[in-house]
Amino acid sequence: MDRLKEKYVKQVVPALKQELGRDNLMAIPRLVKVVISMGLGKAKENKKIMEEAVTHLTVISGQKPLVCRARKSVSNFKLREGNEIGLKVTLRRQRMFEFLDRLISVTIPRVRDFRGLDPKGFDGRGNYNMGLTEQNVFAEIDPDSVETVLGMNISIATTAGDDASARLLLTKLGMPFRTEN
Repeated sequence: MDRLKEKYVKQVVPALKQELGRDNLMAIPRLVKVVISMGLGKAKENKKIMEEAVTHLTVISGQKPLVCRARKSVSNFKLREGNEIGLKVTLRRQRMFEFLDRLISVTIPRVRDFRGLDPKGFDGRGNYNMGLTEQNVFAEIDPDSVETVLGMNISIATTAGDDASARLLLTKLGMPFRTEN
């Protein structure tokens, strides 16, 4: 069993049971999925950017990303329907726990000038979104292989119905949220 999943089962579930006052195990918030996405508007001029992003996202997530295409043509952005403009990966179960463990323990501490995750990243339904400005913070990426610095969005979906329970779950798992003054 993964470190984070073991921590969730042995430490987080009993603590959440007590703090939230719920007896039913199914009523306790749990992680559903993690979605990592990259917007690659620059890739329509240079195909090497898309290839580099695919390899980096594959290394980071452990599975091949889905290439997202434009649904409509927008002349102001010089975008045609069908152009490749983004990548996304949906992680569930074991890969999700492995990725979150690496994100919490290795990647987030490597971010420059890090003062904690923004607590305003919750969407009101118990899901959390955060952004990273560069892929170099991941230990799996060789800094010499990076030609184009690309950002990414990480969405963590939970079964918690509200932000307070989701924040409690993620805090117990080790996410370093910034304390608001």
